[in-house]
Amino acid sequence: MHNALTGYSYAVAAYVIWGLFPVYWKWLSHVEALEVLAHRIVWTVPFVALVLTVVGRWHRVGTVIKDRQQMLTLTVTTVLIAVNWGIYIWAVNHDQVVQASLGYFLTPLLSVLLGMLLFHERLRMWQWIALAMAAAGVVNQLVFSHAPSWVSLGVGLSFAGYGALRKLVSCDSATGLFVETMLLTPVALAWMWWLSGTGSGAFLHTDWTTDSLLVLGGVVTGTPLLFYVAAAKRLPLATLGFIFYLTPTIQFLLGVLVYDEPLELAQSITFVVIWAGLVLHTTEGRLHARRVVAPEVT
Repeated sequence: MHNALTGYSYAVAAYVIWGLFPVYWKWLSHVEALEVLAHRIVWTVPFVALVLTVVGRWHRVGTVIKDRQQMLTLTVTTVLIAVNWGIYIWAVNHDQVVQASLGYFLTPLLSVLLGMLLFHERLRMWQWIALAMAAAGVVNQLVFSHAPSWVSLGVGLSFAGYGALRKLVSCDSATGLFVETMLLTPVALAWMWWLSGTGSGAFLHTDWTTDSLLVLGGVVTGTPLLFYVAAAKRLPLATLGFIFYLTPTIQFLLGVLVYDEPLELAQSITFVVIWAGLVLHTTEGRLHARRVVAPEVT
């Protein structure tokens, strides 16, 4: 019981921090999204390196680097996580927090679709219905909403694709994140060097608050990941998946209630349809798991 309660605490901490990410990136809204992304990548590396040192997992990094197949997969996930981070930072800094939250609400259902396409997983009837509801919500958003729907689709597809492909890599989250950010670091440093050379960058050219926020972006990125890893060791993945909805819910409420982003009728319909699909998908999954486990218990 104590182990489970500790797991719930870690999970809630991780998802609440991720949910509050818009607040942090809003503080950097005066900095171009690509520069924020570059600093997020670069400063994540030393933080995760410190974590790997503390927990003694450097040998896992070496194992992954020596495996060509895993490195190839991590190269693809590196691109996906960079796209996800970039779109999200841009969305927050351009008052599209609601659209970005919709992308994360879509993620579990898109993961089901990718599981079918990439891993030939068979869908049950109610999963098909939940997926159809998500598709209807997306079509409604594309046709009737004036908000940039590419933000939702970009965030959702990149994160779902990232999660699906990371299943193919046999390493923990911290090790994977270190390798991914290391792969991105040369590009990020080159971009930061170019910005510095042209005098168009914000780092070291504005104020100490901005500089501190850019540097601390690595800590902000890595900390919830550590909480998530700790939670994953103590809780079933199905439970973690359910608690995940805290993140987009907090982001959605921030966008509407704190940042006064407009909520169109088309967006409201999209959210209702996708939320209904999520409830159906989650409920069906939990009931199916109970049916599978029940014969083993008796």
